[in-house]
Amino acid sequence: MQKPVLEKNIIVYVMALPEGAIDSIRRHGKLTKTKYRIMLLRDSRVKDVNNKLANPNIDIAINCDLSKPNKIAEALLPYQDELLAITCRSEQSMARFAAVIPHVPYLRTPTTESLKWASDKYEMRKRMKLFDPSITPIFTLVKENTKAERARVVEKVGFPMIIKPTNLAASLFVSICYHEEDLEKTLRTTLSKLKKAYEKDNRLEEPKLIAEQFMDGDMYSVDSYVGARGKVEHCPLVKIKTGKMIGHDDFYGYLQITPPVLKRTTVEKAQLAAEKAIHALGLRSTITHTELMKVDDEWKVIEIGARMGGFRHELHMLTCGIDHSINDVLVRIPEKVQMSKKCTGYACAMKWFAAKEGKISEMKGIKKIEQLESFHRIEVNKKVGDRAVFARNGGRSVFNLFLKNVDRSSLLADIRRVEQMVEVKVASRETVK
Repeated sequence: MQKPVLEKNIIVYVMALPEGAIDSIRRHGKLTKTKYRIMLLRDSRVKDVNNKLANPNIDIAINCDLSKPNKIAEALLPYQDELLAITCRSEQSMARFAAVIPHVPYLRTPTTESLKWASDKYEMRKRMKLFDPSITPIFTLVKENTKAERARVVEKVGFPMIIKPTNLAASLFVSICYHEEDLEKTLRTTLSKLKKAYEKDNRLEEPKLIAEQFMDGDMYSVDSYVGARGKVEHCPLVKIKTGKMIGHDDFYGYLQITPPVLKRTTVEKAQLAAEKAIHALGLRSTITHTELMKVDDEWKVIEIGARMGGFRHELHMLTCGIDHSINDVLVRIPEKVQMSKKCTGYACAMKWFAAKEGKISEMKGIKKIEQLESFHRIEVNKKVGDRAVFARNGGRSVFNLFLKNVDRSSLLADIRRVEQMVEVKVASRETVK
């Protein structure tokens, strides 16, 4: 008896289903008259704190040990003939995504090697240096906090230098060092906390640190769609202002605004640098997020990830009507990604950290933000009594704010109003009980 032909319509998400992803898939399904099914594949070793597997909008929920190949194969076997695409939107879950890929051999995916290179900043830098040394700064792995090792790192990289983990995202534990005392203190503090930070992030990789030449310039990022044969299409650039630029001793992405005002030739140079990084890592059938530094008239690659950038699905939808979430799936099917030739407005995402670390004693002006013309939405992550911790020490933002406006000058004016009206006070050490 002939085996029935099954429809390939299952879209697999590894570890997490980001906000808006389900809505994008259902909306696209209605437009194309296609019934997609959504599968969430999680690692049973990671506690499902938010009960993600119980989401009623998921069609198939699987919880298995992703460290055991036979368990992955067993879990996916009943669906092999119905799988359409597989994706992972979380930087911290890329090692698990790489572990699943050998068990979906007939889907279009990045290679396991390219994912490992894209998830490890040291391996990433080595690949980029091999492909084109002009796009990467001087770098070296930091093995330990000894006088001899520090001397080697200083001789190789020089001051000022950036110290950061090879596998963590969101600017966690990223520090700048200007002299020997800075370097010794940073390594001592970071190395003592790094193992716990990797465990908290559910990382499978071993904690490692990299030192690289500090680049002084303007920071941008670009998300791109990479086809199965390496063809690249780019989203609009995003200009980034870091916490360092507003006087904080931290490198988190304080402000991300898009689209920036740049000449076409300048944008093309940035895109070329991103494409070189993409091809150096051999990435394919994926979205990529490339962070870039414009130093004078040259573009350097800070890092690249095989996933979309934070807040990008919202920023690109607000400004250009680009559904980044569905494009993340379409590039893997593969189908033509949906791009808009014209942006109709401007938007920004703002991550607010307190100016000092400590117990939050007062939060002013946050409610007033909602009255601004450009207000879109806000996510408040901390409250009075919670502890404010810098990103370089593993902390998260007090709030994330999204603004949009058809007029760029009006958006910039409202950003300034936010900066003037918001105040997050931290109790002095003497008053903390």
